[in-house]
Amino acid sequence: MTRRLDDSPTNALPDNWPDDSPGLGMPEPDFAVRRLTLIALLAAAIILPGVYAAAVAYSNFRGRVASATDATIRTVRIAEEHALKVFDLNETLDARVDDLVRGLGNEAISAHEAEIHNKLQNIGGGYPQVASVSIFGPEGLLLANSRYYPAPHASIAARDDFVGIRGGHILEHVSKVMVWHAGSGEAVFNTGIARHSPNGAFAGLVSVALRRSYFESFYRELLGPERGAMTMMLTRTDGAVLASYPPRPESAEVAPQFAAALAAGSRSGVLRLVGGNTKRSRRDGQILAYRQVGGYPVYVSCAYSESAIWGAWYRHALIFAASIFTPSIVLWFVLAFSLRRLAAEKQAWERWQTEASMRRSIESAYRQSRKMEALGNLVGSVAHDFNNLLTIVATNVQIVRRRGAAGIDRELGAIERALKNGQSLTRQLLGVARKQPLRSETIDLSRWLAASRELLRASLGAKAALVVDIGRDVWPIEVDSAELELALINVAVNARDAMPNGGRFTVRATNVRLEPEGGFALTGEFVQISLEDTGAGMQPDILARAFEPLFTTKPKGMGTGLGLPQVFAFCDRSGGLATIDSKPDAGTTVRLYLPRAHAAPAPVPTAPQHTVDTEPSGGLHVLLVEDNDEVAAGTEALLRMMGHRVTCTFNADAALRLIADALSRPADPFDALISDIHMPGANNGIDLAEAAQALDAPLPVILITGYAQELERARNVNVRVLSKPFDIALLESMLQTIRREREVSAHAHGKAT
Repeated sequence: MTRRLDDSPTNALPDNWPDDSPGLGMPEPDFAVRRLTLIALLAAAIILPGVYAAAVAYSNFRGRVASATDATIRTVRIAEEHALKVFDLNETLDARVDDLVRGLGNEAISAHEAEIHNKLQNIGGGYPQVASVSIFGPEGLLLANSRYYPAPHASIAARDDFVGIRGGHILEHVSKVMVWHAGSGEAVFNTGIARHSPNGAFAGLVSVALRRSYFESFYRELLGPERGAMTMMLTRTDGAVLASYPPRPESAEVAPQFAAALAAGSRSGVLRLVGGNTKRSRRDGQILAYRQVGGYPVYVSCAYSESAIWGAWYRHALIFAASIFTPSIVLWFVLAFSLRRLAAEKQAWERWQTEASMRRSIESAYRQSRKMEALGNLVGSVAHDFNNLLTIVATNVQIVRRRGAAGIDRELGAIERALKNGQSLTRQLLGVARKQPLRSETIDLSRWLAASRELLRASLGAKAALVVDIGRDVWPIEVDSAELELALINVAVNARDAMPNGGRFTVRATNVRLEPEGGFALTGEFVQISLEDTGAGMQPDILARAFEPLFTTKPKGMGTGLGLPQVFAFCDRSGGLATIDSKPDAGTTVRLYLPRAHAAPAPVPTAPQHTVDTEPSGGLHVLLVEDNDEVAAGTEALLRMMGHRVTCTFNADAALRLIADALSRPADPFDALISDIHMPGANNGIDLAEAAQALDAPLPVILITGYAQELERARNVNVRVLSKPFDIALLESMLQTIRREREVSAHAHGKAT
């Protein structure tokens, strides 16, 4: 029986149940057809009521527009009949006054002003629209008035209506609105006729002043309940407004379409006045009907506001929509609930259908993880032992060279080259096992790559072209420069093998900020190094295993399967990540995401700098702690050749006893401690270093290790650290530095004494 990881018998699956089995012989429901059916019903329940409501609403709106148009036409006809009666009456009044003073000159009128005043009162006093009746002389002087006796001294010689009537202009027989200053200050407009002498000469003017308020009151009563939606106007043919309801500002002008119709001499019509250019202002338009008042230069107009039409239509549409869509909404919720239930049922079916394969996938992933962990431990152990072997060979080669053996330089060079290759392989093994010690430092990528260009070019070979595209604004990064160099070389070697006939290898670097929504496992500021080749690319099945340790497609003896895994492990341990994209015949792109460093980058050295003091005098008394006898023997021989005295022990416990004994013998103390970290016994090298640092006179410590975890802890102890296999020259430099520090300390102590 195959069980889950918790080995629960209730979750067991039969061994003969295939991974792709949908269920225990049960046919799979056709969820797609059921879902499409429900969606079609839901769409019909939404669309059909919507189409019906839209058709009814459109028809209702058109009906309201037609009703509003009819209302304006009927209203303007009534207003026209009213205005025509008023102007006809005024014309009759003007004629009666003209008959009254016909044949009288200015002096005669002035002489009989009292009598004429009374008669003018009788003629115009009984009409509510008439404000006053006036008689003017040929020079525009007021001769008699129905309201005032004696007539005030006034002249209308410069007034437009007087000048126009004297000149024979029909328009000015109806004046613009003016304020009658001689009276109560009410707004009036005048209708007048010219007086002529017996010889036909212009003898003056008879004028009847009509109250604007009279027309406004009539329009208010005429509009009745519609007064909030409709407006009425009495207008001259030149567009001057004589009266309106609601009242308009004196500076207001008629709409351009209406003004154009007046200018064209149209006697009647219906206009659609458009508002502004926006959706809201367009609804501020009007439906305007107008008619000319008889033969007078005056028009009446009635306008119906489209915003009122829209408002009434909205109210009706809301009530109608509520009655239509209330049952529809209930149906929508029922169908939507059915869709959700169907989706939940499908998910439950899919979970049940895939549970067996999920269990097997989890078990497979767990087994793979354990396998990779075991492989990493195995590789790390092998690499550590291999490091010790390399250290033995390296130290003995240095011993042979220091002893000056003649005639074997060529053989020693071959051994050193083999050592270098072995060290590179060890670094790759430890990197894949995530046990390679990292020496993190802040580097300027553009300067660092400039120094590494030749190494990359050599790794690519002569047929491939190298292109480096890195801007000066790229952030510094914090990495192990040696591991970064190895990663670039590994990718470059793969690119060379993918481009046997030549091609282009491009190195780019850009600043990126990774966000959670981008699908990355990391967030923050990173430098993206893109390594692109124009080679053959990879098939999808090979691409899926590209970062797998020991996986290679190269012929036997041509590859170890550690290149790309080292790249992935290096990026992961540096706090970043690595990705790879590739398509057959379209090249491969490897992207390294390395964390941004906020410290200033260290300068890139042009050549290794090692200060080695070759004077054997003043050697140190070194306590060497190493459990491998051959490593200890080689290192001890080298130290003695450097001029130092060496005391050896095999573990940290024994070393602690030797340090305690040395403290009781002040004449021969230890000057330095060189220790491996991974050793048998109760204490390791780091414990030994902490004890040495805790002494009253701290003992300088150099720790040697091949494990990354130990290296990180060792750095926290604040001691000097070497990673296996170590550089002999670097060890010698450290010891000489310790010797100089002790000499300076001893000199200072002597002066103090």
